[in-house]
Amino acid sequence: MNNDIEIKPEERIDDLHRNGYLLIQNTKMFCFGIDAVLLSDFTQVKKGENMIDLGTGTGVIPILLEAKTKGNHFTGIEIQKESVEMARRSVALNGLEKKITIDEGDIKKAISIYGSAVFDVVTSNPPYINDGGGLKNDYAPKAIARHELLCNLEDIIYNASKLLKTGGRFYMVHKPHRLADIIALMRQHRLEPKRLRFVQSYANKEPSLLLIEGARNGKAMIKVEAPLVIYQNDGDYTEEIKKIYYE
Repeated sequence: MNNDIEIKPEERIDDLHRNGYLLIQNTKMFCFGIDAVLLSDFTQVKKGENMIDLGTGTGVIPILLEAKTKGNHFTGIEIQKESVEMARRSVALNGLEKKITIDEGDIKKAISIYGSAVFDVVTSNPPYINDGGGLKNDYAPKAIARHELLCNLEDIIYNASKLLKTGGRFYMVHKPHRLADIIALMRQHRLEPKRLRFVQSYANKEPSLLLIEGARNGKAMIKVEAPLVIYQNDGDYTEEIKKIYYE
């Protein structure tokens, strides 16, 4: 760990429980939640592959994937300058500057920034609330993270498809009520859905999240996996969640 990295008064350092990695967060901005952790577990990055995270925020997904996989290089793109600066300090804090790059940029311009067909894996934990839905947070960074203010679902899926090589894989976490839109847009933009997993708070509750994988120009066949249950009846994490968080 690099002890020379500045930690500002309003920031905190969180333990990611992987390789001793730490993450700088600011509670006034959007802090990562269980959805980002579950997405990093669902995502598969193979040895030598290059990945990019669209709307990386704190940079938690590239950092977790660097810890969990044997990928070659991990990139995050984020439009909010303050988040970019903080994510870069987290990368430096963990001494990962050679493995992880955090770029400031607009997802809608990602193709002009990186080019087409350059990544093996694309991930995204995008805003869940479509514009006009729900109450917007008065604090802009949180509103941008939660609402489709600067990009929408199609922006994410279109750019993910263009950034991927043929056969490359797209991974996303989202809300179940958007599933029809997600599958329609993925197929429209040549990302064939391959794996789908619903996430439930309790075994007897309806899903609150979904995890989906698509393949660029893949053949039509989707595997629906067993639901991922977060809590046992006593409120403790299930064994699978404990393994995801603390393995």
